[in-house]
Formats: sequence, structure tokens, C-alpha cells
Amino acid sequence: MLRALYTSATGMKSQEMLIDVTANNLANVNTNGFKRSQLDFADLLYSTINAAGTEVAAGQQSPTGLQIGSGVRAVGTTKVFTTGTLEQTNNPLDVAIEGDGFLKVLLPTGEPRYTRDGALKLDSNGQLVNADGYLVDGGVTIQDGVSLTKIRIGADGTITGIQAGASDTAVPLGQLQLARFLNPAGLSSEGGNLYAPTPASGPEVLGTPGQNGLGTFLQGFLENSNVEVVTELISLITAQRAYEINSRAIRAGDEMLATTTDIVR
Repeated sequence: MLRALYTSATGMKSQEMLIDVTANNLANVNTNGFKRSQLDFADLLYSTINAAGTEVAAGQQSPTGLQIGSGVRAVGTTKVFTTGTLEQTNNPLDVAIEGDGFLKVLLPTGEPRYTRDGALKLDSNGQLVNADGYLVDGGVTIQDGVSLTKIRIGADGTITGIQAGASDTAVPLGQLQLARFLNPAGLSSEGGNLYAPTPASGPEVLGTPGQNGLGTFLQGFLENSNVEVVTELISLITAQRAYEINSRAIRAGDEMLATTTDIVR
């Protein structure tokens, strides 16, 4: 049986996976803080028929070997954490992160999750939460009876409020921190614009925005997805053509087998 049939099959399966990843990138082109994924490939094992350096005659060695590969496999998806474009919303609770870092939110179970989506809200208790209602760690709480005309979020994450009738009186409300990871590509995508830490990502390192290489906050802005539609369309076309070429290799192998069968008839 021809190796090419199985080798080309691995190529087709890998290109299918590439199209799946590309489709997810395109589907999230307008998702706040979304980071595109890229699929990484690696070749499979080789069958060594003759090893390089084999002695072919007295005092002579083969300068090259004879190896036949067995295809390709997908080894992982890597998140690309380049900063997306910033869009002005003029919403005082919207914050974009300029530079490195993640907002930390807490699930109802108390487990931490991390996000680049800065579309924040206030819940019924006056606490700062994300779009799904998860509490923002270190966020703001507005007490009952306190009337604020304006909320300010500084570049360093300091949150203050201006009381009604006292334009010069700033009330401290909280302090937002940013988390960073030694290997952010090792974070697990959980959906809902959230990431979970893994042993590959390393533990969180919390810090004040603007210090030790962490990014800063920009109030009234949101970070868009870093997906570039043109780049993804090129990837889509490339995957489609590679899939077609692998299918043609299978067809060629089938025709060769048919020819061999006809010889013995």
C-alpha cells in the first residue's frame, strides 16, 4: 500500500483543523479583547531506509541518507497577545489596557479568571463586575446613599468618584491591578473572554499598572480584537489549496494502484 495515501490524509486532517481555527478567529473579529490563535504544525516520524554516513564502499560514506516522512500533525494553538486597536466609547466604566497585563475577575466559586475585555459594569450592590456579572478583583464598591456625578479610573488603576454638589471632592473607591504571566500563551481559553491559569502559564504576578513592565488603563476606551481579516482570509485560501493538493495526491496514489491492478489482469 502506498504511504502517500496515509501521508496525504494527515495533511487533509491538519488543514481541516487550520480552517477551524481560522473560522473561529474570523467569527470573533468584533469581540472585545479577543486574541487570535495560530495553529502550529510538526512533521511526523520518518522511516529511515539508509542512514546518512553509511559506508557504501571501502573508505567511502554516503553523504546523505534516505528517509521517507509519514505526514504532518497539529501540535498546538498559540494565542497571539498583540494589542488590538482601541475604540473610544466615552463610557466611564470602559477601560482599555495599553500594554501587557490582564484584569482579574472572580467566579462565584472564588476561582480567578483573567480577561482583556474592559467593558465593566456596576451590579445592584454597587460592585464593579464584567459583562457576565463576575466581580472584578480589587474593584469599586459604591455605598448606598453616596451620590456620584463622575467616576474616574486613572492610568494606574486608581478609582475615584466625584460627589454630587462637591466638584472638588474626590472619594477613593478602589484600586485596579493587572496580572501578568511568564507564559501567557499557556493560558487556557475558557470562553466569555476569560482565561484560566495552567501549569504552563505559570502563576499570576499582580502589580500596579504602569510599573514593572505592566500596561496602563485608558478610561472610556475598549480594546478591539487583534484579528486582521485580510490575514485570516489569506490563511483560509492557503488552507483550502493545501487541502486540495493533498486530495490530489490521494487521487494520484489511487490511480497508481489501479494501474498496478490492471497490469496483473
